[in-house]
Amino acid sequence: MTQTNGQTDNSVTGDSATGDSGTGGFVFGGINHIALVCQDMERTVDFYTNVLGMPLIKTLEIPGGGQHFFFDCGSGDSIAFFWFPDAPPAAPGIASAEDMPGRGRLLSAHGSMNHLAFDVPADKFDEYVDKLKEKGVDVSVVLNHDDSESTIAAELHPGVFVRSVYFKDPDGIVLEFAAWTKTFGPEDVLHPPARANGERAQPVGG
Repeated sequence: MTQTNGQTDNSVTGDSATGDSGTGGFVFGGINHIALVCQDMERTVDFYTNVLGMPLIKTLEIPGGGQHFFFDCGSGDSIAFFWFPDAPPAAPGIASAEDMPGRGRLLSAHGSMNHLAFDVPADKFDEYVDKLKEKGVDVSVVLNHDDSESTIAAELHPGVFVRSVYFKDPDGIVLEFAAWTKTFGPEDVLHPPARANGERAQPVGG
């Protein structure tokens, strides 16, 4: 996949406008929605609409006494929340990341949703970090992700490919504002995927 500041190159993944299905045979337009679970829907609506500014676009009462609400998170994508009256409690470190980077381990269980990153403009990134702080949101330090051994740079430089700041929603779900800062190419796919036993498989495309 080639990306330019978060934009997908349709010549690689397929283009619904031209009917090009790409190498996998499917045309993807992005994320339709991701579905999460909250403890208190009123509290969740307040955070996502009043703090993050995401419009509430659809609400449902579902069988069993629960609810399913959808928020517009931009570019036609949505984030949805279920509320179940009998849901088990949150399980940080299992169902989700234990904590934000720098506050605890990012580890979570197989099949979990570790954290959720929202794409933001690179030229607005620092402004948005300040805005979160002004709204009383507890945020992590800014992380500049690069190809160094630690994968983190203290300062912004040409090798940084995405800038990140992390914070939590009222249920402790780890969220991220992420800003792409460079274009990806074939040289960015160098590492063979790990197998369950830790051994490395053949390089991607090899």
